[in-house]
Amino acid sequence: MPKPVPVPQKHPTKQPVKGKDAEKETVVAQNRAASYNYHLLDKVEAGLVLHGTEVKALREGKANIRDAYIDFKPSGPWLVNAHIAQYMPGGPWNHEPLGSRKLLLHQNEINKFAGRVESKGLTVIPLRIYFRNGIAKCEIALAQGKKTWDRRQDERTKEARREADQAMYRNRRR
Repeated sequence: MPKPVPVPQKHPTKQPVKGKDAEKETVVAQNRAASYNYHLLDKVEAGLVLHGTEVKALREGKANIRDAYIDFKPSGPWLVNAHIAQYMPGGPWNHEPLGSRKLLLHQNEINKFAGRVESKGLTVIPLRIYFRNGIAKCEIALAQGKKTWDRRQDERTKEARREADQAMYRNRRR
């Protein structure tokens, strides 16, 4: 009787990752004020082009993106004004802390964001920088600035939601 021939798999070495090793995300920096100061319209994940000492400083959690924004130049999108502290053992090979860093996006995403920024007066801001499976990523969002009354309205709705949740919690405890 002939032996059955095994069917070749597309990627025999790649096995589905399960359990502890499934997509590990380590957040390095967050822009917590973004949702307070802006209406966030569209979010996208972008890769970061970094030098060695920048990666090591990020792994230590030494980054600040509070005042950062994305600038669209002919060479592509750039993360501007993001502060990544110098890596102390880096010595003379250290990076510039406030230097611009190139973002990696698909061309259709670049065109979509750049067009909306130019036509509607919106801005693109970073929300967080994190490592996913050892690779540095930046979550960016298309944003529209909030007015003062928008912020007050948001505070009112948040307070109303909090009071309703507390009332429901107290009612359940009885």
